Amino acid sequence: MNVVWFKRDLRTHDNPALFNAIKSDGPVTAVYILEPLLWNQPDMSYRHFLFLRDCLACLQQQLSAIGLNLIIITDEAVSALTSIHQTHGMVHLWSNQETWNGWTYARDKAVATWCKANNVVWTQPPQHGVVRCLNNRDGWAAQWAKRMNDQQLCIAPIGPEVQVTQTIPHASDLGLSNDGIENRQLGGHTQAEATLNQFLTERGRPYTKAMSSPVTAFDACSRLSTHLAFGTLSVRYVYQRAKARKTEIDAMTPSNEKKEWRSAMQSFLGRLRWHCHFIQKLEDEPSLESMAMHPMMRDLDQLPLKEETLHAWASGTTGFPMVDACMRALNHTGWINFRMRAMLMSVGAHHLQLPWQACAKYLATQFVDYEPGIHYSQCQMQAGRTGINAIRIYNPIKQGTDHDPSGVFVREWLPELNDVPDSGIHHPWLYGKKDPIVDEKSARQHAASILYAKKKGPEFKEAANRVYKKHGSRKRQ
Repeated sequence: MNVVWFKRDLRTHDNPALFNAIKSDGPVTAVYILEPLLWNQPDMSYRHFLFLRDCLACLQQQLSAIGLNLIIITDEAVSALTSIHQTHGMVHLWSNQETWNGWTYARDKAVATWCKANNVVWTQPPQHGVVRCLNNRDGWAAQWAKRMNDQQLCIAPIGPEVQVTQTIPHASDLGLSNDGIENRQLGGHTQAEATLNQFLTERGRPYTKAMSSPVTAFDACSRLSTHLAFGTLSVRYVYQRAKARKTEIDAMTPSNEKKEWRSAMQSFLGRLRWHCHFIQKLEDEPSLESMAMHPMMRDLDQLPLKEETLHAWASGTTGFPMVDACMRALNHTGWINFRMRAMLMSVGAHHLQLPWQACAKYLATQFVDYEPGIHYSQCQMQAGRTGINAIRIYNPIKQGTDHDPSGVFVREWLPELNDVPDSGIHHPWLYGKKDPIVDEKSARQHAASILYAKKKGPEFKEAANRVYKKHGSRKRQ
């Protein structure tokens, strides 16, 4: 018996574990394990589960079409695998390599121990550009490029279509309650294909210029991050589709349209590489989920947690219009664009002097596209904890005037500011509205003084060089 254990790879096309299991000798069983302890972790949420249910329903149909049923088990992984082994005599477990949160890392180590004790072979092929057991980043870009350009794995039916027989548990079955999400993105491979097609042929043209403003980003961004996080499409598939689209664009007659589309595809292809680059950091150093990347920044992580301040930031009531509008939009929809994510994290960690880990954990529950490797690397970068990136402390007032000058986005999410004129929409306290929770300029200067003081001296630079060797991007091979 070959058991394919689906995790964050909820598709049949270009799925290495499924492809190789079908090619091997013996019958194949497809399994998804709903782990109650995982869903009780502080970075997991109701909105994640809603997207997962969509994905599982679609995966059931995909597997049914090739002659497989998806068995959904609600149990902890070792217990579930023990039951399968006792019932079916499993000899080979297949699952794609996964770089996820600390809990799943510990879970996988327990599964490895169980497999060894029960003479079960566990094969974990890579499914994107993250390289396991990497010594350093030299040559990583070449390995990533090779994987992205390898042939996709197409799976032919192994039998007649089977009837879907199993119902998918509800969020309440795992003790998850409504977290306020309303206008959410739908999950599943079918939705992912439609989203990709719309981006490549319709929505993506203004991508390069429109991605920074929340006024335009909801439509102009690819909106594929959640699908990549749940694996409804492979990174390689998306990369090759975008590359093919770029080839089409290159053949177009010179025009502004061609120029905009070409810029969009170049930017998008670069961000697919960044996707794996950041996950690679967590693969190489799992402690990044909670520990500052640069060792000399770790003493800054002892900040006291100011609960009232955290609540104001998380609920969108800081008094900074752009911060509050972005947080309310995120809480409502489960998504906000990258620049505004950076601003939210920056304001929390710098202006409000909140522990970056507390900010990161809250944002993890709100981002439906939560991908730990990307998430914690980015949170540390915006909090100034990496030691190898420029210190960026976003001025939330300037971000508002730059990216929502007339207050269209702000008024959508902060109706209490509807009577403030455009000229004052990012300074509403001048029109009788409440003052911000802190003075922007003095808070920013105070945070900058702390971070720049830490960067002085040769010891900091020596440690930063070690961090760069382990995690830094090599722009050239």
